[in-house]
Amino acid sequence: MDKQQPNSAMASNDPDLPDPSDDPQPGDLIEIFRPAYQHWALYLGDGYIINLTPVDESQAAAMSSVKSVFSRKAVVRMQLLKEVVGSDSYRVNNKYDDNHTPLPICEIIERAQVLIDQEVSYDLLGSNCEHFVTLLRYGQAVSEQVSHCLLCFMCLQWKITICRSRKTVQCVATF
Repeated sequence: MDKQQPNSAMASNDPDLPDPSDDPQPGDLIEIFRPAYQHWALYLGDGYIINLTPVDESQAAAMSSVKSVFSRKAVVRMQLLKEVVGSDSYRVNNKYDDNHTPLPICEIIERAQVLIDQEVSYDLLGSNCEHFVTLLRYGQAVSEQVSHCLLCFMCLQWKITICRSRKTVQCVATF
């Protein structure tokens, strides 16, 4: 299966976003667009990526399961990018390169290979798949989607509090 463009809901004309047509290079961050979330992987080369998968699922089921975001443990796996992506879309997205200096490629790959088949802790907010791959690439765990999630949660809480104080029922969360 060839690489797919991000689906239209994810496409952007933002010039600051990386070009999704770029072929991945070793050490690149890969953003995979799942129906309800984004999964992150690190490209190793020759079509292979390293990523986190739940420990309690088969490799095939783990690739697209939303259950993976609620797991407490994960397994580091080396898999073919095209198999992990499946019918979803992806793009190369080294979005933190402006603020964080990538480690040398050979160091990124060595750090990744040592972890293959290891079981690691997983936490949606503090140690997720994006944290994992950014730690490999930059030596620092970063996750913008967690920041956005927390901000949305705080806004939702604020809206609910305001609505309760005004005794209205028109509080609808939109994301």
